[in-house]
Amino acid sequence: MKNKSMITMMHRLVGSCGKYKASIRAAYIPGFFKGMFMKAPLMVCFLIVSGFMAGTVTRKTCLISGLVLLGCLVAQAVLQNISDRLQSAAGFKVFADKRMQLGDHFRKLSMGYFSDGNIGKVSSVLATDMNFIEENCMMVLEDLVGFIISQAMMIGFMFYLDWRLGLVAVGCLALIMLMGNLMTRVSIAHSMAKQVSSQTLTSAVLEFAEGIGIIKTFNMLGEKSKEMNKAFEDSCDKAIGFEMAYAPWWASFMISYGIGTAAVLFVAYLLSARGLITIEFMMGMILFLFDTFAGMKAYYGNVARLTVTDACLDRIESVFDEAEISNDGTEKLPELTTVTMDQPEISYQNVSFAYGDKEALHNISFDVDRGQMLALVGPSGGGKSTIANLLARFWDVKEGIIKIRGTDIRNVPVANLMDNISMVFQRVYLFQDTIFNNIAMGKTNATREEVIEVAKKARCYDFIMQLPDGFDTVIGEGGASLSGGEQQRISIARCMLKDAPIVILDEATASVDADNEHFIQEAISELCHGKTLIVIAHRLNTIRNADKILVIKNGQIVESGSHEELMAANREYAMMVSKQTA
Repeated sequence: MKNKSMITMMHRLVGSCGKYKASIRAAYIPGFFKGMFMKAPLMVCFLIVSGFMAGTVTRKTCLISGLVLLGCLVAQAVLQNISDRLQSAAGFKVFADKRMQLGDHFRKLSMGYFSDGNIGKVSSVLATDMNFIEENCMMVLEDLVGFIISQAMMIGFMFYLDWRLGLVAVGCLALIMLMGNLMTRVSIAHSMAKQVSSQTLTSAVLEFAEGIGIIKTFNMLGEKSKEMNKAFEDSCDKAIGFEMAYAPWWASFMISYGIGTAAVLFVAYLLSARGLITIEFMMGMILFLFDTFAGMKAYYGNVARLTVTDACLDRIESVFDEAEISNDGTEKLPELTTVTMDQPEISYQNVSFAYGDKEALHNISFDVDRGQMLALVGPSGGGKSTIANLLARFWDVKEGIIKIRGTDIRNVPVANLMDNISMVFQRVYLFQDTIFNNIAMGKTNATREEVIEVAKKARCYDFIMQLPDGFDTVIGEGGASLSGGEQQRISIARCMLKDAPIVILDEATASVDADNEHFIQEAISELCHGKTLIVIAHRLNTIRNADKILVIKNGQIVESGSHEELMAANREYAMMVSKQTA
């Protein structure tokens, strides 16, 4: 179990604030003086009471005391305003930057991170952890410093009243701090479990929402609801468990606070009864009594908040610690005009790759010449999509080299690599935006005329113009307001606008109906004209004209050749064609 003090957690939180930490630390200065002015009225009251009992109070004394009290209140308000300007908005600025940094970090992670069940963690970090810190903790740092200052002033005043009272106060303060530190340890031990259960709940809700169609189709609402309800119950149990573990220690802390207050009062009574302190000092002590340990009470009252914050920071940092795909290459892919036709456009040389400990590709080697069409076929799970994804550096190879125009793609900046590759996926994703903007993603500075032109080539212009606002129609998230074929054609238009020399088609027509397939095949023909093409296909009739067909099975190339050559060999490919024909 980690053993961290409140000061350590505060220091860590401030240290995570980057360029804003100087501003946050500067807020400690007005916090220091605000803490002094918070206790000054009590001291003025002590002087007034002492004066009344000694018969030395005059109208002038009362007027000065009133002005001092008013000045203390004004000073607190001014100092609070200064502190707020330095610190209060910092939390929102810090995490606005953090979210931007996280988005940039996600762009550089391998696709494996997003397929390992981490979506719930990402959502929880963004929606829960960051929100909790910026809304609950950033604005109390200066207050915590003020609590420490005011506590020091109260102990100092006890020594001023009588050194024996000061020693008793110090002893009681040590007891209160001991209980507070034990409470902190317990809170830390349960905070991470509480946040992890929140992540699990987020994952369960996302899975339920995304799969609601399948769940209802197979009448599994009850079963899946049980799983989600279990996640809710677990989250509830962890939250209650946190409070149940924390509550006894908070009660013990409050008891020690009460014991300390009572002890100071008892010792003051004994000293007064024996004539060791004057009645004026006794009255002053009573004025201060319930404020004697108020600073520590308020300080440790933020234990739960800070320990949850510490767990949140652990989870945020764990996401940032995920290794990024190296992007320090300085080479650029040669322009097509500078490369001879005998130079392969794409070359895989002894490439091997594994997802964790599971090998997906073993010693894959092949070349694709410029303008050729390469088809990858074979059973599901054989490694076809992995071959294509490695070309786009969704992952990096474990062994071997992948080259484009003779250049190792790991030595090329990812941005330059992706400028040369367009991909059309089986599962299309369109953003909740206008159709124009969804197509223009392929070329952000595209004119309206260019977008309309590629829409016509992609065979989607006609159905777009039938929509209420044409190209300015806002479509639902994920393209929900369009059919699968319409989504696919917009995706193809986006790739056509990008006009990259290498095109990857990953089962682009696998999940569309026959009518849409005709339009999509026409759109693909326009897209691929003059390009180097890698096609992943299950419908073998669509790749009969491929220049080269690779049969991928168990992560290896088991056959290679043209359609005619593979049919003549009468092996794996011929058997696949025969089965589909039958």
